[in-house]
Amino acid sequence: MFFTAGKLVTALLGATSCLWVSPVTAFTNPIRRPGGSDPQMSYSGGYYYLLSTTWTDVEIARATTIEGLKTAQRKTVYSSTAAGRCCNVWAPETHYIDGTWYIYFTAGNGDNLDGQNLHVLRGGASAWDDYTYVAQLTNEWSIDGTIVRFNGWGNYLAYSCFHGVTYQSLCMRKLGSDNVSLQGSIGVISQPTEAWERSGTPVNEGPAALYMGGKTYIAYSANYCWTPEYCLATLEWDGSTDPIRAAAWSKSDGCVFSGGVNGHYGTGHNSFVQSPDASQTWNVYHATSNSAGACDDTRYTMVQVLGTYSDGSPNFGTPVAFSYDSAEPSS
Repeated sequence: MFFTAGKLVTALLGATSCLWVSPVTAFTNPIRRPGGSDPQMSYSGGYYYLLSTTWTDVEIARATTIEGLKTAQRKTVYSSTAAGRCCNVWAPETHYIDGTWYIYFTAGNGDNLDGQNLHVLRGGASAWDDYTYVAQLTNEWSIDGTIVRFNGWGNYLAYSCFHGVTYQSLCMRKLGSDNVSLQGSIGVISQPTEAWERSGTPVNEGPAALYMGGKTYIAYSANYCWTPEYCLATLEWDGSTDPIRAAAWSKSDGCVFSGGVNGHYGTGHNSFVQSPDASQTWNVYHATSNSAGACDDTRYTMVQVLGTYSDGSPNFGTPVAFSYDSAEPSS
């Protein structure tokens, strides 16, 4: 997300030696620069889709390759003059649920950041179809909504919140059967209580679901985004406890993906996309070249493959250099 004065709003590289082999079809990072913050990517029907915003709209681009996204046509699928959702548009994400594509995004007013809430658009059978505004999902300060799916429990919306807590934390609430409403209680599943997630100001934000080795994880961003320490950490679900309970989740022992490598800083707010043949998971994240950290439009989008450790857990590795030739995802 983007920060201004006022209220503080605040894998996938590893085991790679077998993948980087002078590919015929390859790409280099960054994929989007400038305007590459809070990237979310999906793959469907032969296309990669990349969501973005110019702070007053939601845009979607598509291409048949990761490299092609650099020059792909962008289509505006949302803009509004409505006072409560016109401005400070952040972190759009597209999700395919029950045969329909939806976009969940953050928006608020043009005066300050106090009115940020989550909203939803409904599309069609293709991610490239037109979208229609449906509803505001929250009525208290909320940003960075994403869908998390649990076998036996259903679909949930995870997001960043101040629900009854002092610092920006992660909340979760069950998604309604219509996919455009929420139901039941709000659970605070993670708070920035560890020293390594309190740089600048304590922050947990930007959740993203990851399913790997039969387990469900949530990657999230820790620390204030104007600091170079902005990083990725993870929560792991225990597989049985109600997912809106904090006791259902165990937190990583520190950042799992950090900057300060190859000229990248503030590596965070990510999403995951599977390769066309579903054999790989790729990390899509933003970073800045500013060694002091940055939380503005200078951030750029990076894409790299996610590795695994011997126990099957995700190995995020380190941010790759711009000069690195990466094979396109396996098809």
